[in-house]
Amino acid sequence: MPLNDAEKKELLLIARVAIEARARRNAAVPRTANASGALNEDSGAFVTINRKGRLRGCIGVFASKDPLWKTVERMAGAAAAEDPRFVPIGEDELPDIEVEISVLTPLRKIDDPEEVEVGRHGLVIALGNKRGALLPQVAIEHGFDRETFLSETCVKAGLKPEAWKEGASIYVFEAEVFGEKVPEKIRTVK
Repeated sequence: MPLNDAEKKELLLIARVAIEARARRNAAVPRTANASGALNEDSGAFVTINRKGRLRGCIGVFASKDPLWKTVERMAGAAAAEDPRFVPIGEDELPDIEVEISVLTPLRKIDDPEEVEVGRHGLVIALGNKRGALLPQVAIEHGFDRETFLSETCVKAGLKPEAWKEGASIYVFEAEVFGEKVPEKIRTVK
């Protein structure tokens, strides 16, 4: 990170092609262009799909041994067809979707919840076999303060809202956020 404008544009094209391929039920996703530079580095990434301003799919990984472009391609296809909260995106929905990509820094475990910076950090909270994650832009979009952000991440993990005070492990990460229609205030969260 950070990515230049050409790299962001390339990743958005890769994501869009993968989403369209899954919606049209194509078996293979065609490679769209030559990736170079940062696109060949390994990095975690999430792909979020919105339709008419509402979440339609979001899937990602925090780490990948694949190059970034391949991770984005896989996560875009998964967000379109494998998010368990939604039915797969249909071909008729394609004109109405907007793609957002979050390229992630590695997770960093913290011991003090006061280290969490809303607007900068995304969160992963884990306890036992339960784990929940929220991207940095979620806190901004919903107007969360630090405690609410921590509590909502616990709820996403299927934990009690106060689990972050009761022994759950807290991890932070940062993200470079960009997309087809991303509000300026969350374009790049660092």
